Amino acid sequence: MDLKQIHELIKIVNKSNIGEISIEDKDGKVTIKQKEEPAVTIAPQQAQVYNVPAAHAPAPVAAAAPAVSAVAPAVPEAKADNLITIKSPMIGTFYRRSSPDKPNLIELGGDVAPGDVVCIIEAMKLFNEIESEVGGKIVKVLVENASPVEYDQPLFLVEPA
Repeated sequence: MDLKQIHELIKIVNKSNIGEISIEDKDGKVTIKQKEEPAVTIAPQQAQVYNVPAAHAPAPVAAAAPAVSAVAPAVPEAKADNLITIKSPMIGTFYRRSSPDKPNLIELGGDVAPGDVVCIIEAMKLFNEIESEVGGKIVKVLVENASPVEYDQPLFLVEPA
C-alpha cells in the first residue's frame, strides 16, 4: 500500500463515523483510528454552607437542623456575632504582600487600624492598595495569596478593638 492510498483512507475515516479501520495486504498492515472526543461529565454543584450569626438566623427547620449542627464554625461562637468582614471593593487578583520580597502587609492575629493597607488587588495591571475601614485584630484570612477575588467577596475577619 502506498502513501497516497493511506492518505485517502485517512480522509475517508475522518469524514465517516468509523472509529477504527485496519487493512492488511502482502506489504504490511495499516491501522487508522479516529481521535476520541473526551467524555464530558457534568457533576451537580455542591450546596454552599454559610455561617449566619444567631441574631440574624431564621428559625431552624427540623429537617435542616442536623446539617447545620454538623458544620464546624470557623471561629468560636461567642466571638462570631461581633466580627467585622473586610470585603473586596473590586474584581482582581488578591495579594497579601506589596511585592514578592516584602513581608505580608498584615498577619493573622495582628492589629489593624482604620486606614492601614491590608492587601493589594491587581486589576488590569494596576495594583490597588485596599485599606481597612475598621480597627481591631485580624482573626481570619479568608483568601489565599495570588488568587482571584470577586466584587464584595469577604477577604478578612476582624474582631473590633
